[in-house]
Amino acid sequence: MDGAMPSGTRAGTPQVLLGHHLKQLKLPTILREYDKVARECAQGGIDHSGYLLRLVELELIDRERRVVERRIRAARFPAVKSFDTFDFTAIPSLNKMLVLELGRCEFILRRENIIALGNSGTGKSHVALPSAGQGPGQLRPGAGGLPEGVHRGVHDRGVPGDPTDGGP
Repeated sequence: MDGAMPSGTRAGTPQVLLGHHLKQLKLPTILREYDKVARECAQGGIDHSGYLLRLVELELIDRERRVVERRIRAARFPAVKSFDTFDFTAIPSLNKMLVLELGRCEFILRRENIIALGNSGTGKSHVALPSAGQGPGQLRPGAGGLPEGVHRGVHDRGVPGDPTDGGP
């Protein structure tokens, strides 16, 4: 095959069909990026397998990001917050190093509890919410609104009153 288009076929048809098929398959990232990645791979001398791998990796990364965003919305957190936006100077008595250490969520692996006390508007939620999306690779809001790691910890320890422990 010489790569020429059959007579009567317009040059734009493959792109239109590809766009349609990618929409049907619900592959929005591939749809958005395939042309740019194709040019990059052609310039870099990357073969068709490498090209396809890059596209699929981009799609997977984007899907994982969207899943996290959906779970955060489903958990009904008041807002997406991060330590970058917290003004530690507004509350000088707050131990910044301790807050950042808690943000790493190692206390969950050690099965320790954390209680945040303070008046309204002092940043308890702002400090707690970033931890729910970070941690040792297991803290993402689950279907019940609790981060999965927390829910697993409750389930594994059989906390009384928890419906998953088979208790009262």
